[in-house]
Amino acid sequence: MDPFWGFAKRMLRYPGLLTAAGLCALLSGGSLGAGLIGAQPVLSAILSREGKGLPELAAGWNEKGLLAGKIPQSVIDGLPSGPFTALVWIMVTLGALTVVGAATNFLHAYLSLTVVNRTVTAIRREAFHRVLRLPLGLVLQGGAGPTGGGATDAISRIINDTGQLGQGLTALISKAVSQIAKGVGAIIAALVVDWRLTCIALLIAPILFTIIRRLGKKIRRYSKKALASQGELYLAATESLQGLRVVKVHSAERFEAGRFHRINTRAMYELNKVRTARALASPLVETLSIFVLGALVLIAGKTIMDKHMEPDQFLAALVALGAAGAALKPVTGLINDVQQSAAGADRLRDLMESPPEPGHDARLPKLPEHGQSIEFRDVTLTYPRAARASLQEVNLTIRHGERVAVVGPNGCGKTTLLALIPRLFDPDVDASSGGSPRGSVLIDGVDIRGVNLRSLRRQVGVVTQETVLFKRSVRGNITYGASGVSEEQMIAAAKQARAHDFISRLPQGYDTEVAEQGTSLSGGQRQRIAIARAILRDPAILILDEATSMIDAESEAQINAAINEFSRGRTTLIVAHRLSTVLSADRIVVMDQGRIVDSGTHVDLLGRCEVYRQLARHQLLGQSEPSVTSAANAS
Repeated sequence: MDPFWGFAKRMLRYPGLLTAAGLCALLSGGSLGAGLIGAQPVLSAILSREGKGLPELAAGWNEKGLLAGKIPQSVIDGLPSGPFTALVWIMVTLGALTVVGAATNFLHAYLSLTVVNRTVTAIRREAFHRVLRLPLGLVLQGGAGPTGGGATDAISRIINDTGQLGQGLTALISKAVSQIAKGVGAIIAALVVDWRLTCIALLIAPILFTIIRRLGKKIRRYSKKALASQGELYLAATESLQGLRVVKVHSAERFEAGRFHRINTRAMYELNKVRTARALASPLVETLSIFVLGALVLIAGKTIMDKHMEPDQFLAALVALGAAGAALKPVTGLINDVQQSAAGADRLRDLMESPPEPGHDARLPKLPEHGQSIEFRDVTLTYPRAARASLQEVNLTIRHGERVAVVGPNGCGKTTLLALIPRLFDPDVDASSGGSPRGSVLIDGVDIRGVNLRSLRRQVGVVTQETVLFKRSVRGNITYGASGVSEEQMIAAAKQARAHDFISRLPQGYDTEVAEQGTSLSGGQRQRIAIARAILRDPAILILDEATSMIDAESEAQINAAINEFSRGRTTLIVAHRLSTVLSADRIVVMDQGRIVDSGTHVDLLGRCEVYRQLARHQLLGQSEPSVTSAANAS
């Protein structure tokens, strides 16, 4: 099924509103048709030299069979006589029909837009939920897939594409249904007045349909490209504004402005293609309509001259056809709106049908409380678009309660290795062997791919170098993801993270609102709140990815003491660049180019591992070269 119509079917979830809206559209169209049928007696009363009253007009209706049944003679005799009286009564009736048509038109639009807004809101919610459940690598790294442009492209689909889909749905059931109902009512009126002229006029319909259909396909194709360009605009603007500090320090304003201008120009180029196709539709329809009108005038003129048609009958038919054309003309633009929104529907369909990250099936068994070991077995992992694997056949076993520091040169795979534990990424799949995984991660001997993902992640606490805080209160950031937490537990976690003192000095304490991305706090303050958040989860497995990198030297010892206390009885994995953190570990694992090259204590590694010696000399902060050399000699 076409993606647009697949999303349009979701409006059927509101049958009551749709039925009421449809009835209002029919009443609106019916009132217009009845009014147009009533136009002929008005014209007859005005154009006739002797003038006709209501009894004469009603008798004429009986003779021409304009009504399904004959008007009883008793009713005809009781009608007011006189041409002007007839005109007044007819105009009053037409005015009443106009009021009814306006009221039903309003109700139709009101009810239809209610259905559209509810449908689009539900689709947007589902799209956001789908993005949250996508594999992290697909969203953040980009690549071939429904969110090939990364997180920004996903945002564009959730906001831009659903907005454009909403415009198409509005055009479909709010505007198109109303206009078509009026057009059909006017055509029926024209058929009643003179079916021959009307059938001739309708011969143009197949030609108009072909034109609109071909232009619609072009609009859909160009609109899809325009939406992709708008996603690139989101990315350029987001990157520049979020990194505004770096942009200004490096005097790169002109470069970023130029980059945005190039993408913006490309988006305009695609939108101009849409513009051309849309602009062609209306003139073509109008030109064909004028030709048809000219043909009708010639035919009608000949018929009137031959005394086979009354002038008022021709004028009434012409008025009805004109009303039908006026009602149906906007449908051309509305069809183009639907085609344009279909491009957004295509992109949304790709997103909605993308498979979620595995492990969310509630039927999967829960992971028992961790109490034995964590094992990486022959793990290989390659990021999308990467030239080489980030991890290559990694084997590592960590005992429960052990404190392990992972060190290595930048880009060696330290963070990637630890990200496998909460299953942010999965090992590669070997396509040549029928899709079998290239390695596995086991907790207490259980492959984490076979357990419920929530039960796994509830046992893992993570603090990263890039602290993520949300625009909410300090309290909301500390308790993020934790339910049923008491005030005392939250404060205890903040105290343990050495965050309580500075939080208490904030204007509203724990209720102080944190600015977007936590910019109202210092780097060290943000890091302490993140540590308090991890402590509050009471995890069995604690992952610290350079967690003290943003903390000054004075408070580092206090934070390390708190982490040492909290990590007792928990399996703790640390990525560190500071020697003090490395020395406190039970074991140090050294990585290089995606492989584990050695593991042991600080002294042992200084004596036998050249990679570690280089790290100690040049990267581990707080360690000078002479002391490293002396330690190596002592070993």
